[in-house]
Amino acid sequence: MAHEVKLTMDGMLINWLKDVGESVSASDIIAEFEADKATVEVEAGTNGTILELRGDSGDEIDEGEIIAVIGAEGESAAPVSAPEPKQEAAPVETEAAPASSNGSNGASMTADGRIKASPLARRIAEDKGIDLSLVPGTGPSGRIVKSDVENFDPSKAVAPARASAPAKESKPSASAPAASLQTWGKTPEEDVEILEISRMRRAIAEGTIKSKSGIPHFYVTVEVDVEPMLALRKEINTGLADEGIKISVNDMLIKALALGLKKFPNLNTHYYGDKLVRHKRVNIGISVALPDNGLVNVVCHDADKISLSEMAVSNKEMYDDVRNGKIKSEYIRGGTFTISNLGPFNVVEFSAIIDAPQAGIVAVSSSRKVPVVLDDGSLGVGMRMNLTLSVDHRVSDGAEGASYMNYIRELIENPMRLLV
Repeated sequence: MAHEVKLTMDGMLINWLKDVGESVSASDIIAEFEADKATVEVEAGTNGTILELRGDSGDEIDEGEIIAVIGAEGESAAPVSAPEPKQEAAPVETEAAPASSNGSNGASMTADGRIKASPLARRIAEDKGIDLSLVPGTGPSGRIVKSDVENFDPSKAVAPARASAPAKESKPSASAPAASLQTWGKTPEEDVEILEISRMRRAIAEGTIKSKSGIPHFYVTVEVDVEPMLALRKEINTGLADEGIKISVNDMLIKALALGLKKFPNLNTHYYGDKLVRHKRVNIGISVALPDNGLVNVVCHDADKISLSEMAVSNKEMYDDVRNGKIKSEYIRGGTFTISNLGPFNVVEFSAIIDAPQAGIVAVSSSRKVPVVLDDGSLGVGMRMNLTLSVDHRVSDGAEGASYMNYIRELIENPMRLLV
C-alpha cells in the first residue's frame, strides 16, 4: 500500500529534490522546507517510487498535510487518504479598498497592514525590484507565492485603491512591536533602514514573549570549579585523537545536566495548565547560534544513557548541519530541558528564558581564572564557571532548584562520575 509523507511542522516548500517516478530509499531527502528556525530536510521514510508530489516551491504548507505519496512502481496514488477539508472561518467585516476593473487590486493584507507573501516570494521581489503591493496573490488566503512574483507583469499592474478614511488606531497587543511605521515621529527616512522580520526572528520573538510573560521564572546561580573537568577532558581527547573524536566542554555539561535530571525528575516535567507531564527520557535541548544572528535548539536524545564519545559525534553533526542551514526534523523534536552556553563569548553570568513547556534551562558562562581561597586559607588562582538555572515556579521551588544545581556542581567537580 502507498505510503503518505506528512509534514511534521508548518513550513514553506523551498524545492523538491526528487521527481515523480523516481525510486527512493527511506533515508533519501525528497524536499526542503523553510520552518520557523531553519531549513528542514524531509526524508522519504520508506523505500519505493514517488507516485505524487503535492505543492510548488513557495507554497506554505501546514503541519500534518500530505506532501508526497510513495509506493510500488505503477501503483496508483488514488487509494491514499486525502487531507480533510479545512473549516473556513467566517469572514470579518472590515473596510476594504474597492477592486479594480480587471478583478485584481494587488496583494491582500493582514489586519495589521502587512502584505501576505511567502519568504521566497519576498526575496524574489526584492531581487527584481517589484512592489509586492501591486502583485495579486494566488496562494492560500491570497498569499503571494513564488509563481505570482515570477509571472508578474508591471505594465498590467493597477495601483491599489486607497481607503477614504484612515484606519482606527488599535491598541498594541503583548506581542505587537513597541512602535509602528506611523509612530516614528520626526525620524528622517534616510536615518533608518526597514528590515523584514524573518520567519525565524518572528518565531523567536513570539516564543520568548509567551515564555517570559506566561511562566513565573526564578533563578539559582552556582559557582563551579571546572579544573578537574577540563583536565579529564584533555586526557579523554588525547586517547580519542586517533579516532577523530573530540569531546567538548558542552558535551560534558550536557551529560551532567542529564544525570542530574535522573536524580531530580521533577525538573524534567512539563506544565500544561491542568496537569504535569513528567518525561521518562532525558532529552537535552542545546541552543545553537546561527551565522545570521538566529537561534535554534537542537536535541541530544537520551543524554543520560549515551556515552560522551557518541554524544560528541552526534552533537557535532547537528551543529554543522544547522549552521549550514540544513536540519532534520528529529534534530529539533522532543527536548525536555535545555542548556544555553555563552562560554565562548567571555560572559561572566547570564540567565536564559525557558523554552516552554519545559520547566528549566541552564545558562553557562565562561570559564575564568579568579582569585580563590585554598583549603589552607591562603589565596590562589582557580578556574571557575557560573551556572544559572531558570526554573518554572509552577513546577518546582527554590529548594529543589538549589539542590539540583549543587548536585550538578558535584558531578562537574568529580567528573569521573560522568563516565559511569
